[in-house]
Amino acid sequence: MALGGALAITAIAPARANPLDSGPLADFINVFKTQAIPRETVAYAGKEKPGTIVISTSQRRLYYVLGGGEAIRYGVGVGRRGFSWSGTKTITGKKEWPAWRPPSQMLARRPDLPRYMAGGQDNPLGARAMYLGSSLYRIHGSNEPETMGAAVSSGCIRMTNKDVVDLYDRVRVGTKVIVKD
Repeated sequence: MALGGALAITAIAPARANPLDSGPLADFINVFKTQAIPRETVAYAGKEKPGTIVISTSQRRLYYVLGGGEAIRYGVGVGRRGFSWSGTKTITGKKEWPAWRPPSQMLARRPDLPRYMAGGQDNPLGARAMYLGSSLYRIHGSNEPETMGAAVSSGCIRMTNKDVVDLYDRVRVGTKVIVKD
């Protein structure tokens, strides 16, 4: 009897999350991962207000406007042929180590995908996600740094986890995002 009770307690104890998968330790580890396209401050001649995000899908670069003729330029992955888009959106939500539920449109194309993935190092949304209006699109991290500079996504803007953490810390809900060709 006593042994059976001990087994029952063990069976219901929650599994501990791996601290290297998400959270502060995972953020720290991402700082040392290889940078696919270096982030840099560059001259910027656009007329957008400081704090605006401008994404050039043809250049496969994201610019965070600093003002004073400068911006931070990040390498990004963009939508592949048939999935690219342009327009103006607003960041309506931000999440650290977000869970992923593929949208129904993606599941129709790829029924092999999981219906849900908890946040963590293996999650396709990476370390951070910034949600763009009521669209299906996000600016998010990626566990595939080799895809930066490529047209590979289903329309989302991918960044290395290192870069998405940097951008996430700079922007607020309400930030204007301009996506152009």
